[in-house]
Amino acid sequence: MNRTYNTLFLLISVDGKISTGSIPERDVDKDFPKIEGIKEGLNQYYDIEKTTDNFSLNSGFVMSKIGVNTDKNPIHCPNVNFVIIDNKNLTEKGITNLCENLKTLYLVTTNKNHPAYSVKKDNLVIMHYEDSVNFEDMFIQLKQKFSAERVTIQSGGTLNSIFIRKGLVDRLSIVMAPCLIGGKDTPSIVDGESLISEDDLKNIKTLELENVEKLENNYLHITYLVKN
Repeated sequence: MNRTYNTLFLLISVDGKISTGSIPERDVDKDFPKIEGIKEGLNQYYDIEKTTDNFSLNSGFVMSKIGVNTDKNPIHCPNVNFVIIDNKNLTEKGITNLCENLKTLYLVTTNKNHPAYSVKKDNLVIMHYEDSVNFEDMFIQLKQKFSAERVTIQSGGTLNSIFIRKGLVDRLSIVMAPCLIGGKDTPSIVDGESLISEDDLKNIKTLELENVEKLENNYLHITYLVKN
């Protein structure tokens, strides 16, 4: 394989939601610890997260949502490389916070005026694309130029849909919390454009079950291989 091997790793509800609501203030990391019946087993997700790949991909939106642009930046992963796709959500402070708490930050953008260009850090790599990010090329470059073999993807539903439909996700690793959230505008594991025509059915990816592990407090850890 000339690109990285990519695993989509997420915490979801039984109905596939990756957030507790449709506005940025609603977030599973903030809200699940407050809910009886969910908070008791939540630590298992974070324990599994610690075993994921040392290249982690996410979006600038998610990073800004959890507070990396503030003095309360929650990221401290000195042995992990972050690949962040962002055009407008991260500030100069956010980029600096990430660089100071990561092994290397790979900032992927189409914005020639991104604040990252003002940050002078040895562990900051900017991957610039002209009009739109070529994700196939991005994963090839990460492997061939930056020696990344495996990447854990933890992005939002829109990016997930792009990666999945382009055949760029090889494996799913899902921690399922024992809850139902609902809400048609609440982000789910795969969002993006809905399928309409019969020809669109080619975008449906089938899965091969790899393992199901029953965790404590009614949580499940499920892994699938994606049939690309």
